[in-house]
Amino acid sequence: MNLEEALARLQAAGLDVTSKEPIQHGHKICLGNGAIVNVFHTGKVNVQGRNQQAAKQALGIDAGEGGITSRSASGGSNNKVFVVYGHETSARTQLEAMLRRWGLEPLILDQLPSEGQTIIEKLESYTSNVNFAVVLATPDDQGHRSAHVDEIAYRARQNVVLELGMLLSKLGRKRVAILLKQQENMERPSDIQGLIYIPFKQDLEKEAGLLLAKEMHAQGYQIDVGRI
Repeated sequence: MNLEEALARLQAAGLDVTSKEPIQHGHKICLGNGAIVNVFHTGKVNVQGRNQQAAKQALGIDAGEGGITSRSASGGSNNKVFVVYGHETSARTQLEAMLRRWGLEPLILDQLPSEGQTIIEKLESYTSNVNFAVVLATPDDQGHRSAHVDEIAYRARQNVVLELGMLLSKLGRKRVAILLKQQENMERPSDIQGLIYIPFKQDLEKEAGLLLAKEMHAQGYQIDVGRI
């Protein structure tokens, strides 16, 4: 939701807008009843101050874990995709470029404004407006059981595994795809059954693009898989 849409909804509900002013990463709207509406450039909206209920009803927002966020009738914006990655920037660049060619908007955590949030709060906030996430698991680290050096294997970064778990909890297994680079050398980040693993070796788009597009198309994303 942008500033103009928020103002229109508030005024249509008969709420008196006394002022609006820019804040970091967005705008603040003050209402005559004492409520304050913050509209961020990301589309996130929250309500503070007194007499919040009328503003919440006018804006059609839900109070959920991680803050109050605005949702469309379809449950989110279908062109936004959350992207998690480790240290390999070349694969991330391939993935981001591919998603943009498909007409999608990749949300990459370190490119998004923090708005004073911790990393976990930031992830919770931004995933409230997406219907799908792509986790790029690349062989960044090595590990093995204690005293079992012969079992050494490549694995994804710990932050990637943590964020994968949060996304599975938030979106569900069908809406999270794991792109697994060089799977023959990789320790899978989870043994949970039913996860969507899509392997590739070097050319992410050529080897994993079609399978990823099909998974996203099944979840409502408008991708013409016949042209990939």
